[in-house]
Amino acid sequence: MKKAPIFLAPFFQERIWGGSELKKQYGYNIPSPQTGECWAVSAHPNGQSVVREGDYTDKTLGELWDEHPEIFGHFDSQKFPLLTKILDANEDLSIQVHPNDEYANEFENGEFGKTECWYILDCKEDATMIFGHRAKSKEEFMNMVKEGHWGDLLQRVKIKPGDFFYVPSGTIHALCEGTLVLETQQSSDTTYRVYDYNRLGQDGKLRDLHLKKALDVVSIPHRIATVEPVQQVLQGVTITTFAEEEYFSVYKWDVYAECYMKQDTHFIIGSVIEGAGTLHTEADVYPLVKGDHFILPYELGNYMIKGQVTIIASHPNYKQSTLHKTFQRNLAQPSLL
Repeated sequence: MKKAPIFLAPFFQERIWGGSELKKQYGYNIPSPQTGECWAVSAHPNGQSVVREGDYTDKTLGELWDEHPEIFGHFDSQKFPLLTKILDANEDLSIQVHPNDEYANEFENGEFGKTECWYILDCKEDATMIFGHRAKSKEEFMNMVKEGHWGDLLQRVKIKPGDFFYVPSGTIHALCEGTLVLETQQSSDTTYRVYDYNRLGQDGKLRDLHLKKALDVVSIPHRIATVEPVQQVLQGVTITTFAEEEYFSVYKWDVYAECYMKQDTHFIIGSVIEGAGTLHTEADVYPLVKGDHFILPYELGNYMIKGQVTIIASHPNYKQSTLHKTFQRNLAQPSLL
């Protein structure tokens, strides 16, 4: 059987802060006007992507991971390691923090920790987000929380379309009203809320806060995690390397003609965020349109992308592993045919 790209149908999550931008901008058939999350590439049990077409039609990504490890180059993980989302923050999200692997494994039934990153797809004019805090100690942090001194505690930064943020576990953060984001993260659904504006959940009750766990995992003082994008202009494509970190690498491919590449990592996740084009492999030609999400499997070999199309691409990395060879970053330096 020739290797072929795997296109996925997303799973949608309704949220009290969600909206309808996922339908407006991507044409998705969302469940309600309060749809906050498109789980585009997910094998997490709380919401799985499903294979859209081809030899594995209607299989969940989790089933594919368990039954066909060869597709993913036998990547050394019991669970699919990453989760790609598109988030529609029609209202402010809660002030929150995520645990690391060790804490989540112990206190969240073996869940992964949650280090993530955001690419700002769209946002209203003068949009902001919460990114970090100003407390110098846990005592100061909790005192400011208890007294509601949010303006003093929280750091607010301005954002614009095209911005990229790397958000390690332990970082206080919140997306704010009028923001559309593509998120690449560890495959985890663990969030500890610190503040939620006294909002009521769907059950009419105040949503739970998780102050003890949040205090356990929050980084104090706040550590700025900056990544410097690196841009390369190559034949038919401009590639921006946003992050090459312990859990994942993330890139933006701006294809403007014909781009020839070679797939020799374990697997690549791709999300079409603008434009249209075609993906050419030895087996076939596949249309690419805005809102498509796909996986390029292990040993796909040479392929070409043609058209005017922008793709956010990612692949998993091994955290601090000495057992595996370092990935060759062929996304950053594609092999030309």
